[in-house]
Formats: sequence, C-alpha cells, structure tokens
Amino acid sequence: MYEAATAERYVQSVVREIEVWREVENADIVDTIYFGGGTPSLLTPAQLKTILDATRERFKFPTSAYVAEITMEMNPGTATPETLAEFRSLGVNRASFGAQTFDDKELSRLGRSHTADDTRRTFRYLRDAGFDNVSFDLIAGLPGQTLDGWRRNLEEAFSLRPEHLSFYLLEVHQGTPLAEHIRRGIQPRPDEELAAEMYELMLDRAGEAGYEHYEISNLCLPGFQSRHNTKYWTGAPYYGFGCSAHSYDGLFRRWANERDLMRYMEAIDRHRSPIASKSQLTEAERQSEAVFLGLRMMQGFNLSDYQKLFGADLRKEYEDDLTRFRQAGLIECTGDLLKLTRAGALLSNEVFSAFV
Repeated sequence: MYEAATAERYVQSVVREIEVWREVENADIVDTIYFGGGTPSLLTPAQLKTILDATRERFKFPTSAYVAEITMEMNPGTATPETLAEFRSLGVNRASFGAQTFDDKELSRLGRSHTADDTRRTFRYLRDAGFDNVSFDLIAGLPGQTLDGWRRNLEEAFSLRPEHLSFYLLEVHQGTPLAEHIRRGIQPRPDEELAAEMYELMLDRAGEAGYEHYEISNLCLPGFQSRHNTKYWTGAPYYGFGCSAHSYDGLFRRWANERDLMRYMEAIDRHRSPIASKSQLTEAERQSEAVFLGLRMMQGFNLSDYQKLFGADLRKEYEDDLTRFRQAGLIECTGDLLKLTRAGALLSNEVFSAFV
C-alpha cells in the first residue's frame, strides 16, 4: 500500500545514497537513467526532480546534442495527464509499461489490476504529454489464450505503433496464485507448442509492420533500441540506487542493495552503506556471461572481440556444441559473427546452457 510519508523518506534516502556514492572511481559518463522496480510513476514531479538533480550533480552527463535516455516504468492507469506532462518537462523521454494483453479476461486471470482501456488511455496520455519513445510489453502463452486472441493482441499493439515492444512467453513461478490455480485445475497449463506458434506469429507480423527484432524478447522501430537495457546484454557498467538495486562495474565486481525497504532506509539514516551483498566474477564466469548475454542480441556475437578480450578461441573451446547447434539449425556463423537463428531464439535456453 502506498504511503506518502514513507515515499518521501525513501526519496530522500535515495538522494543521500547518490550524493555519497564512491563505489567506482571516475565513473563513465551517464547517458541512460532507468526508473524501474515497483511503480516509480507514483513519484510526485517534485520527488522525481529531486532525484534527477542529485544524479546530475553527482555524475557527468553528455554535453553534446546526444541526449541521455531517461526511462520511467509505469503501470497502466497510475499516472494522470498532468503528471506525465510534468515528468516529460523534467527530462523523462522514454516510458515503459506493462500492457501484457488487451483482453480483460486474460488480465483478470493474471491477477492484474488494470484493464485494456487503462492501457489505451495511458498510451494516449503519453502521446499527448510529448512522449515519442514508448515501450510496452505483451505476454504470450497465457492459460486459455488462443492463436486468434494473440493475433488480435498483435493487431491492436501494432495499430498503436509504439516505438518499442517487449514480448515474453509466460513463465509460471511456484508460489504465485497462477501456479496454485494451475495445480488445482482452475486454469489450464500453458501450451508450449501454441506459445511457439505465437512467437513465430509475433515475429512475422512485426517484420511486416517495420519493427526490428534486435534482441530475443525485444522489437523496435529503427533507431529505438533500449539503450539502457542494451548495456546489460553487452557487459557495460551500470550503477543502481535504492532498495534492491543492483550494480556492475563492467569488469569483475557486482553488488546489490538491501532488499528490505526499512533496512535500506535505516542504513542510509545511520550513514552506513546500504549494500547487502558483493561478488567477484571469475574469469570463467565473465567468459560465460559474455557469450550467453551477447547471443541475446540478434545482430550476433563477435568471436574476434571475444578472443581479444579473453585470449580464447570460442570455436575451438566449444567446437562440439557449436557443431551440434548449427546442425540443429539453432545458430549460424558468418565470418566472425555467431548468432541465433529464429529457431535458436525460441530455444535459446538450450543454447545458453552449453556456456554456463
């Protein structure tokens, strides 16, 4: 439940964390900011400004015409037109929200609190507020979902023409209401073969509509890749602030903040670090991550760059696996580029498991 006093205290804690942060010397220029986790669109414009001001004071930003990408996640129906307009005026220039489906019955089965009309209205509000870079996500393989229903979802999504679309095949996690409903027979189990058909239909329809399939689960109009998320897939450093935030120095070190909100704020109040865990990647872990994260990018993974960075020849190290995947039609290699085929993208976990 949202509590205004707690939200204000939390914002001040995040600001103080940013102000005293010294985890990385000579941090790179910050060219992307991502407000995610929970529902950051519930921030007031004044609170958002406070955080952005602290970030701009602490870090270097681009000074040229190259504008930083500033994304805010939101749930449909949680922000007014006036608030969105103020967010836009403060520099937020990209919005991402979870549409998931345009079928109210499917949303209800997922336990979502918004409706399809909330999604349509939120999209319209964003456009009216001046957002020309909007992303939303869709989920395929929902219990009871049909191929025709999925086709209707796609037609509505592409008719809105967001600049970016993320799409996911439903994963049922133990302990969730959906998992319990499936266990008790209240809802049917997801059909994996049908989900695969939905994936293929999504890619076909996206290509016809002018979208690029640039990452396993992401599509965009030309020039609208998520610059921030691309950093995760290419091994670039990223720095997180706030409860449960994760960070990576781009080399060996990872760290994560307290997951408990009250413990996080208490640590800040007592001038202690909110970092709850740290880890050091081994060379083998770095190599493994470079491969399976790099292969998520549909443009391909550069084998020469890998050899220069790690002094290892991936073709020789994984010759048997690469041969097996190539024969199965899951990967292809052109020159120095190793990449997943469309079939490989659908069965990517099978490919990735060879490198973990």
